[in-house]
Amino acid sequence: MIICVCGPTCVGKTKLSIELAKKYDAEIINFDSVQIYKKMDIVSAKVTPEEMMGIKHHLIDIKNYNEDYSVFDYQKDSRKIIDKLLKDNKNIILVGGTGLYLKASLFDYRFNKEDKNNDYDSLSIEELVSRIEKINPDTKVDKSNKRRLIRELINLENNTENTLGNNLLYDNVYFIGLETDRETLYKRINDRVDRMINNGLIDEAKYFYNLDRTKAIMTPIGYKELFKYFDNEISLKESIDLIKQNSRHYAKRQFTFFKNQLNIKWFETDYTNFNNTINNVIEYMEEYNGKNNN
Repeated sequence: MIICVCGPTCVGKTKLSIELAKKYDAEIINFDSVQIYKKMDIVSAKVTPEEMMGIKHHLIDIKNYNEDYSVFDYQKDSRKIIDKLLKDNKNIILVGGTGLYLKASLFDYRFNKEDKNNDYDSLSIEELVSRIEKINPDTKVDKSNKRRLIRELINLENNTENTLGNNLLYDNVYFIGLETDRETLYKRINDRVDRMINNGLIDEAKYFYNLDRTKAIMTPIGYKELFKYFDNEISLKESIDLIKQNSRHYAKRQFTFFKNQLNIKWFETDYTNFNNTINNVIEYMEEYNGKNNN
């Protein structure tokens, strides 16, 4: 079976995925677009070797910052791994926050080479960005480059019109979502950003600051905000506040995507006793499988 652990940033997906993998003897496939890249550890809240607890993880640290990696690349790589694991009778946990990666991996999502302009030229940069983010909150496109924004929107809208249906390519797929109230989530996001700063995010950002500004570097929330500080455009406090603000906005876009695009069974995260959340998910899985086997 395939279990997909979904939800906004900072909601507890990593911990749940590890526990489910232990329970069902599964291997884990990452669908976070930043954890793909080497050295982008703190900014992506990348799962650590200690957190992995010996569970095999796939599609983490597979690319360098100067290597392009698209949704199409992820689709090919993830399906190859999924097909091999299923052939070996292994259960699979997919976990991450890049909804479009998950959609492209499991559904009949085809890439359209059609190049039509429509009326995109008449749209402002703000309108282009808004339409792009409604389809893919994790877009890596340069948001100051109108030509690239138009090309990105054409690609996404072509794919949406033709292929973003609900036709799963695999059997026995379960979509599990974690959620919490907005106030709690936003506080956890703010606290995480503070921990990231304390754990070395500034030094990590400085490393990439001196390299070519590739899409990979400019994508994650955390680097570009600190770059403004390095350039003396804003203070460190303003930079950190901007990281928190952008992270909260991103979480909202993630939640909207998962709610609208996938049929997910949602669970409230119990932060006082996370075992309650784990047990609730497992009980649901056992009950669901029991009904299907009767």
